[in-house]
Amino acid sequence: MLLGVIADDFTGASDIANTLAKGLPVQGGLRTVQYLGVPTGAAAPEVEAGVIALKSRSIEPAFAIEQSLAALRWLLDQDCKQIVFKYCSTFDSTPAGNIGPVAEALADELGVKGVIACPAFPGAGRTIYQGHLFVKDQLLNESGLQNHPLNPMTDADIRRWLRRQTTADVGHVEISVVYQGSVAVEEALAENAREGRTLVIVDAITDDDLVAIGRAAASHRLVTGGSGIAIGLAANFIEQGLASGTGADVIGLEGPEAILAGSCSGATRGQVDLHRKSHPTLAIDVAGVMNGSVTTSDLVSFLLENQGRAPLVYSSGTPEDVRAIQERFGRENVATALDTLFASTAQELIKAGVRRLVVAGGETSGAVVSALDLGALTIGAEIDPGVPVLLSGGDNPVALALKSGNFGAPDFFNKALERLAGK
Repeated sequence: MLLGVIADDFTGASDIANTLAKGLPVQGGLRTVQYLGVPTGAAAPEVEAGVIALKSRSIEPAFAIEQSLAALRWLLDQDCKQIVFKYCSTFDSTPAGNIGPVAEALADELGVKGVIACPAFPGAGRTIYQGHLFVKDQLLNESGLQNHPLNPMTDADIRRWLRRQTTADVGHVEISVVYQGSVAVEEALAENAREGRTLVIVDAITDDDLVAIGRAAASHRLVTGGSGIAIGLAANFIEQGLASGTGADVIGLEGPEAILAGSCSGATRGQVDLHRKSHPTLAIDVAGVMNGSVTTSDLVSFLLENQGRAPLVYSSGTPEDVRAIQERFGRENVATALDTLFASTAQELIKAGVRRLVVAGGETSGAVVSALDLGALTIGAEIDPGVPVLLSGGDNPVALALKSGNFGAPDFFNKALERLAGK
């Protein structure tokens, strides 16, 4: 294995796996596999990039560090030459969150400083300018992410945010340096390392910027960022003759389908609104879930009764609705109850023969795939930026699409089901 990724949630893991498998248009990408948790055995010899999906974004930092270091040690045992710590392109992490502590712990374990920190993903509208993270034309803290139910982002200055999470100073490489090319970026990173800075925010506005940053990272043991940071990383190995450049194949399965949406992001709510106009949908009564009147069997019955019609069940609500429910029942209680409901629903659906499953929301996706225990997932074609087809192995394979809440076009759900069928 050449490159190993530690991802702090399951949709993010799929996102960067897609980026690595796709690579640059002329050169292609890496043969990529996504693992659901730290594997217990060795990777298959043909794997060039391995992505370990953890559910560590919103847990206590000490536990996130422990899980991430375990993932790092497995990847190093597979002879990985480079490690990427992947977090969300909207930097979902409170001041007491995990991104800074995990990144520092990985850097300390590898004995490195001057580590790139770049959550930019221009293809999804996430850019960094003067150390500030933008969502399209809005500062992060004015884009709706300030209302995130678990990780509200109230400051767009990622340098300032990271300094609240880490022990060392945080550096910055301005866009004017990035425009000078990879050599200038590498020199700036080296200077930050000499000055003792562990993490360095690097500005990026376009994919070309990310390619330059990726080239600057060719010899770096550790890189951190969103999936965009991987755009140029595969090319480094291909140009060195270490990788084939084959990337992802078109894969998929025919069979019964279901859609589960647990995200409350604006993008997912829009996708739900469009889908419900022409397909059967069921809105989950969260209060009913909390008092026990809404159960797994209710969701499973609805989805199975509407097979062939792209049925959807969802808990997505407006920020005001979410806030009211959380105030009534407690934020963690609601999150745990919904995760458990979606996980058990997915288990029953697979037992009933569902073979195409679309899941929206990072926490929801993590709960679902953890419950299904599907093992390694092969990376297929891209559905929308950041979301590939995933295919499990075994006698009863399942085709999956795991979508971060803010990702995907308005017609994502229909498109995903078609791609999961290999169309």
